[in-house]
This record gives sequence, structure tokens and C-alpha cells, in this order.
Amino acid sequence: MGVFVFLPLVLPLTALPIARLAEQHLHPRSAALLLTSVTVVLAACSTFCLGLLMVVGTAQLPGNPLPDSWSDPEVRGAVPYDEVAGKTAIVALTVVVVACALTVRRHIRFRSRAHGALAGLPPDEPAVLDDELPYAYALPGSPGRVVVSTGMLSCLNEGEREALLAHERAHLTGRHHRLLLAVRLAGCANPFLRPLRAAVTFSTERWADEAAAQATGDRRTTARAVGKAALFSGPGAPPGLASFAAAGPVPRRVAALLGPVPPRRSWPPALTRAGIAAYFAAAGTAASTVSALNAASALFLVLEAAAAPL
Repeated sequence: MGVFVFLPLVLPLTALPIARLAEQHLHPRSAALLLTSVTVVLAACSTFCLGLLMVVGTAQLPGNPLPDSWSDPEVRGAVPYDEVAGKTAIVALTVVVVACALTVRRHIRFRSRAHGALAGLPPDEPAVLDDELPYAYALPGSPGRVVVSTGMLSCLNEGEREALLAHERAHLTGRHHRLLLAVRLAGCANPFLRPLRAAVTFSTERWADEAAAQATGDRRTTARAVGKAALFSGPGAPPGLASFAAAGPVPRRVAALLGPVPPRRSWPPALTRAGIAAYFAAAGTAASTVSALNAASALFLVLEAAAAPL
């Protein structure tokens, strides 16, 4: 296998072109779902590969509970510099587990505290907090709620407030917090996936922008609300939650809202420049994903074959 066993760790870089094309040419809903799926699959392959490298690299160490056959030269020969790779994989996996645990912990703690703070407020939606600092975000839960400050409401007129609330409700309806949390955990598993996380964040914001424009029937008012909220907004929502003005490049969101409604087609036409580029990028990403799965599976089969006589 040689160096090919390390492919799942670096192949996420090949998904970056399709992220750019998806942002530009796909409907935001399609882009968000596609990029989240690709990100999660590549993160899973990367983490699985680290686990197998750790097993191969440390199987020969005395006192380990692994089968003796996993330390055979044939198995160790499948991984270049197996001892160094194994010890490095232990450190990397520890960092991944700790980072993911902290991310989930912060997410759950914030949601718990936020719902506790809102317990005394009327159950009517949205939850308006008496705070001069302008902010608005979607707080998931059972039920999910839109949280907005009086400072934010005072910055917008009636039509813009309607667009803001429709935007945040779209985040709750689309369960965007799950997509954001999934790609955030994927970024913890492999730093090369962090650009994809930014692309998913932007796509979910554009998805909610389009839902708000459709609900209000006025794309220009929605664009104005996004721009004004970004201008006056304070710190956004914690990572993993959708915030009206803080997430995504705001000028690009405003420009998209001032343009035509994005097509509902799932992919640009094949005979256009964008379509040709998109299909090439998709083919490359699919090949990268298959290669990552193949490398991880091949190493797993080597270990399984070595342990079979036992």
C-alpha cells in the first residue's frame, strides 16, 4: 500500500473546488446538503484511517491488548514508518476526540443555558430580550425559538423585521444547526475540511435568505435587512448556531438577494462552462472519496487477514 494509506488524511483538499462551484451555481439548499454530506464522509474516512494507523503502529509495543498477528512484518510493511505513524496517530486521535468533545459540550451547554434563561419569558415566538446590543439567532430545541434583542429590532423597520424573523424561522425549519454542528465536528477531525465548513455556513445563510425573501415577497427589503443587521450587529451567536448577520460574507449575500431568484435545478446545465467545471469538480471529489474509502478499507482488510488465523 505504501504512502497511499495516508490518502484519507489529505484528500479533503480536493473537495475545495466543488465547494466554490456549489456556492456559485447550486441552489443554497442543494449546496448546503451536498457539502455537508461530502464533509462528513471525508471526516469519517480520515478518522477511521487514523485509528487503523494507530493500531498498526502500536501493535508491536509490549503490553498492548491487540492480537500478536497485527505486529507481523507483513502488516507493518503496509504502513511506511509504522512506529512513527502509529505514535503520531495516537496524538492526532487524542486531539480529535478532545476537540469534538469540547465542541459538543459548548454547544449543549449554551443551548441549555439559553433555554433556561428564556424559561421566564412568554412562550410566544420570537423571544425578545431587553438588550441594547443588536443580535438575532435561531435557538434549536423542543421547541426551537427565535431569539432577538430589542437593540436589533430598533435598527430595522417593520418590513425588515419581518424578513429577519422569517430568516431565523427558516433556520429552525431547515434544522440548520445540525448541518453546522456536523461540519464543525468534521473540521475538528481534519483541519483540511475547515474551508468546507465555511462554505456550508454561507450556504445555510443563503438558504435562509431565500426563504425570507419568499416569505416576505420582497427580495430588496430582505437584502436591506441583511445589510443593516450586519452594519449594527454585535457579536454573533456561538459556533454551531445560525445568526442573522454574523455568518457568511454579507456583501455576497446582499448581492445575491439583489439578483434573480436562484434556479431550483440541482446542477448547472452540462453544456455550459459552469456545468463542465462543476462536473469535473464533482468527478474529482467522488474519486477522492472513493480513494479515501479504498485506502482505509484496504488497511482494515490487511488487519482482518492477519487476525483471521486467531
